[in-house]
Amino acid sequence: MTPSSLAQPGPSEPLIEFQRVTVMRGETTALDDISLQIGAGEHVAIIGPNGCGKSTFIKAITRECYPLAREESSLKILGSDEWNVFELRSLLGIVSSDLMTYCIRDMTGLDMVLSGFFSSIGIWPNHEVTGEMRQRAWKAMEHLEVTYLAERATDQMSSGEGRRLLLARALVHQPRALILDEPSTALDLSAQQELRATLRKLARSGTGIVMVTHHLSDLIPEIERVILMQWGRVVADGAKREILTAERLSALFGLKLELAERDGHYNLW
Repeated sequence: MTPSSLAQPGPSEPLIEFQRVTVMRGETTALDDISLQIGAGEHVAIIGPNGCGKSTFIKAITRECYPLAREESSLKILGSDEWNVFELRSLLGIVSSDLMTYCIRDMTGLDMVLSGFFSSIGIWPNHEVTGEMRQRAWKAMEHLEVTYLAERATDQMSSGEGRRLLLARALVHQPRALILDEPSTALDLSAQQELRATLRKLARSGTGIVMVTHHLSDLIPEIERVILMQWGRVVADGAKREILTAERLSALFGLKLELAERDGHYNLW
């Protein structure tokens, strides 16, 4: 099937539809018979301890991992179960810890953002950058207030600046939703606050957000729904205030925890 023959997603199609999805990582069951639906405009957090399947969940969406082929199983992204990977990535804005490792390369901030059009890291000789692409890249950088990084080498930026550039890179093609994998990893307290302010701005502008994390402090007030994962399964799914309780989170992480909430922000200790 050619990319042009693939059905185009309608505006009301769910972002993600998992129906009894199982994904193996070697001999390990990383996702175990998961059924889940997330709307394209939702603001959702998926929370769980290390090894619970959160990153595999992201890789299943981006087609880096594939589920076991079973008659009762299906995995649809924006209403379709067949995608040209590069076309799919133009509809989703991905920001992951894996991508952050490439920010040490000697490329400019503008090139980093422009590379979002090609699902690459940096601009290569085979890439044809148009004037429209440059305008859209600049607009995304303006939106995130990082135009001052346009000519700076990425290996001379702070981790917070690099993360904001990756957000701009994810936004250049006006995606249906942002998919964030452990967004605050390796960020200091100041950079974490900057990131949360940026995500709040994006959420209020109408951008859908699916955030995968094990840090409760990553959650912004605009996230209305929380999904808890453990051992490759969904163990709770619902409104944030109903799901985030000390009892549930203590069971999830296997520790006696206390929970605090202030102005829509949560913390554990």
